[in-house]
Amino acid sequence: MSSSPHQPEALLKRLEWTVIRRLDGLLQGDYRTLFRGFGLDLADLREYQPFDDVRHIDWNVTARTQFPHVRIYNEDRDLTAWLLLDLSPSVDFGGGAVSKRQVLGEFAAVLARLLTRRGNKVGAILHNGLDDFVLSPAAGRRHVLHLIEQVFSRPRLLRAPQTDLAAFIKRSLAVMRRRSLVFLVSDFISVPGWERALSMLSRRHEGIAVRLVDPLDVALPDLGLLAFQDPETGEQLFVDTTDKAFRRRFVAIAAQSEEAQMQAFARAGVDVLELSTGEDLIDAVLRFAELRKARTRLASGGGMPAHVGAVASGPANGMGEPP
Repeated sequence: MSSSPHQPEALLKRLEWTVIRRLDGLLQGDYRTLFRGFGLDLADLREYQPFDDVRHIDWNVTARTQFPHVRIYNEDRDLTAWLLLDLSPSVDFGGGAVSKRQVLGEFAAVLARLLTRRGNKVGAILHNGLDDFVLSPAAGRRHVLHLIEQVFSRPRLLRAPQTDLAAFIKRSLAVMRRRSLVFLVSDFISVPGWERALSMLSRRHEGIAVRLVDPLDVALPDLGLLAFQDPETGEQLFVDTTDKAFRRRFVAIAAQSEEAQMQAFARAGVDVLELSTGEDLIDAVLRFAELRKARTRLASGGGMPAHVGAVASGPANGMGEPP
């Protein structure tokens, strides 16, 4: 993923050619599952069949006919999606050539383009650690270009207050009035307490947490004496990465932090999609498709496929336990 922060048109053209064009063939008929609306209109009645959603049983008709009948609905195709984008200083980190912000920007661009070219509206709320920028929901390619420009033109802050995702989510809830599909894209490096706010979001909307990660978040190679700087407070710390015991402790603490985050997502009732700076964006969108299809199966009374948990988590992004 090469960055073109000052050329939104060039970036979107590259993504349309290298990612969206390939996804058209890979997703095929899955667009309906991915981008289904939330409104429902009654279309017909028919006899109940195994695995029908019991919530759709029409009890009045069932009583008259003595056979269970279910309502059939036409889904409203109009979908509004919101992207809650954490652009705080920690998201500018990247251990290689690609930063988390680049991954965030390209994912947002691909998702917004897939949605808007089918007539759906996409809005965004960008938080840079100090203030928010609201991009009202709209459709069309020009709107996606404006979104890309905002993501990459927001200035990189050398210092900012520690990210408070809970406050960001609550402010966003005040903006998002209509039930929507909401993606919270962040590295979730925040003051504690965001879990309850995320749970509130999932009750009002269909929420998906998109977790940004970098290989150096979970494991450190032997690089000698390094100076670490907290991207939000500016505090610096020197560490000796030649110390094997230190690297093992780092891996253990990172694993504990990841496990705590995953448990928090589960308690909040949201699906989680992991995006790594070392991952192919197409793989991430296909995992999102699996999540949406699994959600549809559950809503209709089916079971969760056994492979979805592994798909949603994605490949391991770390380098394993240091030698």
